[in-house]
Amino acid sequence: MRGRRYGTLWRYESREFLASFSVAFLFFFVIFFINQLLLMAEEILSKNAPVGDVVKLVVFSMPAIIAMSFPFGSLVGALMAAGRLSSDNELLVMRASGVSRGAAFVPFAVLGLAFSLVSFTMNDYFLPLGTINYGKLYRKLITSAPELQLRPYSVKRYGDTTIVTGAVEGSVLRDVLIIDEANDGSSRVISAGRAELLDRDREAGVISLVLDDVFLQETDAARPDRFEYSRAARMEYNILLAGFADFTPGVGPKEMSSADVLAVIRAKEAALDERRLARAVEYEAKRAELLSAYLERVKMGIPAQNAAATLRAQAASLAALAARTLRDRSLEIYRLEYYKKFSIPAGALCFVFLAFPLGALARRSGKAVGFGIGLLVAVVYWGMLIGGQTLGLRAELPPFAAMWAPNLMVLAAGLPLLLARRAA
Repeated sequence: MRGRRYGTLWRYESREFLASFSVAFLFFFVIFFINQLLLMAEEILSKNAPVGDVVKLVVFSMPAIIAMSFPFGSLVGALMAAGRLSSDNELLVMRASGVSRGAAFVPFAVLGLAFSLVSFTMNDYFLPLGTINYGKLYRKLITSAPELQLRPYSVKRYGDTTIVTGAVEGSVLRDVLIIDEANDGSSRVISAGRAELLDRDREAGVISLVLDDVFLQETDAARPDRFEYSRAARMEYNILLAGFADFTPGVGPKEMSSADVLAVIRAKEAALDERRLARAVEYEAKRAELLSAYLERVKMGIPAQNAAATLRAQAASLAALAARTLRDRSLEIYRLEYYKKFSIPAGALCFVFLAFPLGALARRSGKAVGFGIGLLVAVVYWGMLIGGQTLGLRAELPPFAAMWAPNLMVLAAGLPLLLARRAA
């Protein structure tokens, strides 16, 4: 009878939590959808991209939206559900019937864990898969419809390269002028009567601009009074998508699975250890060289103080070598993203430990109050997450602490409330 009573109670609470979660999930889904997808879709649609391809781009971006919506939906949904149960005095009735706060909390904890697992699956498997397909389709759109980035009779700058275009006919551009500047001050001007964008799939994030009827003029910053020119029937000009469009070439840690990110971290750690070992060997060699030079001068009868003075510059160089810290910034980025892949999905479970006791405090308009408190907590949590990531990159805060601090703070605030309510 006891198991049957709890089973009925848990199913009732689960239905209430799932109903509130569905509303909260859809709310955050729409917010993230508008923020991350509709603006992108509108920009591409405004340049006459096929509607079907735009829909595919939106679908490939869905996993990131869903993965982020689950934790915040769990927070607001738990607050709304607990607030409704409290405002209708159902939690009070449960307690009067001999049901402990811990037993009433079980459905929230179980569903919070389920939401965390779904969010992690989306973030760890479907997000990398969607990103790969997104990149392939985006390259296809650019090469098949260059007007997405190169409009007719326009001037566009990408880093140190300026491209001037004439008419655009399908994937063909007419009367193209490219001004390419190098870091050393040299430059070249390339003009072509016809150009075509091609995606050869030879290297991720690179497309080729094939030029016909080419005239090339090059200047050297060291000899500004001279220039060289040449002609060619055909020329291939490679462009990085990172500069050519709002697109990141290749796959970064955000788009990789946690296992792949961990493998990269291990490789980068090994490379960093090799650099540190090489630096240690270099330091010992220079230290021995400095000591040998000092002893040689002393043997020659030079006073110790004068001998040390003659080697002051060499000693300063050795001290600078010892003080210089070796740090791989990319390794820190990968570590932050690795812990982030677990911390954000885990937020769905951590949130219920705070949401249940907070929602139970509501006496009137439980769902409305829960929704408002949930939005406030979500904003604070998001700010702490961004702040932790910034501190991890700039202030060398340990990556685990930077990414898990928001969850730990949520638990630190929620567990005392939960335990206090159980003891009440």
